[in-house]
Order: sequence, then structure tokens, then C-alpha cells
Amino acid sequence: MPIRKHKNYRRPKKIYDGARINQEDQLVKKYGLKNKREIWKAESAVEEIRKQAKLLLTKGQEDQDKFIGKLKKRGFVVASIADVLALDKEDYLKRRLQSIVVEKKLATTPRQARQFIVHKHISVQGKKVNIPSYIVPVEQEDKIELVLVKKEKKEVIEPAIAEESEEIENG
Repeated sequence: MPIRKHKNYRRPKKIYDGARINQEDQLVKKYGLKNKREIWKAESAVEEIRKQAKLLLTKGQEDQDKFIGKLKKRGFVVASIADVLALDKEDYLKRRLQSIVVEKKLATTPRQARQFIVHKHISVQGKKVNIPSYIVPVEQEDKIELVLVKKEKKEVIEPAIAEESEEIENG
């Protein structure tokens, strides 16, 4: 049996909250997001990270350091569990491939960065990535490249012209 895919986000409880809508509109514009669902996914991802951090409060320092090390590899600036609990959705949105392409000045706007990624013009460690929401680890951040492919025109030589050129060369 196939595994059923579940939603990885929650919609806001208050649908028509003007302050939230304005804030989300600004985030959509700033990060070049496709829709607000991407913001909600980022919120859910940060909630999961916070939930794991809360469980680690009662564990030993070694487990906490291991968890913080994983987050540092993913590119989050954290030094303690308190810093992990202070993460917000903007910290998560800054680690997306789309945001990093703009930050590295491979694209001028977030929308252009999204288009480059979706059209497979961006490679990470030599592999083309077409997912704008890909969270870029720190070690891969400097290996992001813009790969523009030029389509070459195939020359079609008519047989009569080819024969004439051969005669001229032989002749």
C-alpha cells in the first residue's frame, strides 16, 4: 500500500486577520514566495524544531549540543537551546535556495531567482536543483552556481550545396 502523504502545514485559525495578512503579504514580496502556503510551511517547520528543542531541555548537554550542531550545519545561527526557541519563520525563509541565490547576487530579484531555479538554471554541488524551498546546508552554500545553457543551432546543409562545396575543394 502506498504511504499517504499528509499536509506539512496548518492554516491560520483566524482567516481574516488584517495584521497577519499584511505581514504575510510583505513576506511574500520580500522572499518572492509563490503563495502564503509557503509561509505556513515555514512556520510549521520552525514549530517542529522548537518542539524538538523543548524535549531536549530535560535531556543532557551532549544531546543538546548534537541538536545544535545539526541546526548549525543547516545554516541556522544558534548557540543554545534558548536561541533555538527564539527562531522564527524568517530565519527559515532565509535558508531557502531561492533566498540564497538572491543573496549571492546570481539573480536580481527573488522572483527571478525562483524562475532560474524552476527552469533548472541553478546547480548545487554540480547537481541541478529545481526546488525553490530547498534548505541549503552551510557546506553547500558556496557551491551554488548559475548554469545557463545555450541551445546550439544545428546546421542543415542541403545536398546540392554540399556537392558544390566538395567540387570547389577538389577542383
